[in-house]
Amino acid sequence: MEFIDTHTHIYIDKFEVDFDEMMSRAANNQISTFVLPAIDSGHTEAMMSCESENVHLMMGLHPCSVGSNVGEELDYVRQWLEKRSFCAIGEIGIDLYWDKTFQAEQVGAFELQIDWAIEFNLPIVIHSRNSTSEVLEVLKRKAHPQLRGIFHCFGGSVEEANAIIDLGFLLGIGGVVTFKNAGLDKTLEHISLRNIVLETDAPYLAPAPFRGKRNEPSYIKIIAEKVAEIKNVDLEEVADRTTNNARLVFGL
Repeated sequence: MEFIDTHTHIYIDKFEVDFDEMMSRAANNQISTFVLPAIDSGHTEAMMSCESENVHLMMGLHPCSVGSNVGEELDYVRQWLEKRSFCAIGEIGIDLYWDKTFQAEQVGAFELQIDWAIEFNLPIVIHSRNSTSEVLEVLKRKAHPQLRGIFHCFGGSVEEANAIIDLGFLLGIGGVVTFKNAGLDKTLEHISLRNIVLETDAPYLAPAPFRGKRNEPSYIKIIAEKVAEIKNVDLEEVADRTTNNARLVFGL
């Protein structure tokens, strides 16, 4: 049995004090593979320092890093895409939770990076906080046979889940599924395991009983156990299905 953490920021400074111990805990919980989303140029060096045989990297510009220097940041992403291979373009998208000042620029950056994903035949990993409908509008506008990927940190309704699945995307399921009143458990009752992957978004969104504390990849197993409970299947089935989904979408 093995798991893949399809979205984890293990390169940020919250893991500096115990990185090796944290990775050992992940291994002890059968997390075999880690996929790291990019944020912006200020995080690339740290992200790349974590790369290994079982740690895979994305490249992209996070919507919360879209600002007045968006052109420079996008040029930086493009240069890296031309320089070497990555497993995905991400995380990219639209965030209307923190700040709407650069909403138009976020949409433009998202659309451009979708074009690059199609050009390089890479999946995309989407950040859609408070913006699911806006993101779906962009994806429908940019529809292409090669366009595929994951809706990171999905926490929406059955209707939203089906709209995402109909576009050929997977749902990234994380710690929110363990939150008592989030409602994601009710949505997942109606969603097949073939349409989901597991993620932590570490160090954010730790599952219960660690909610509010630092998240880490070893907690994937807690998320998987909750999914198994919701779907009334063995943990091994959740591991097999979600790991296979992740390998297929990222080409691992």
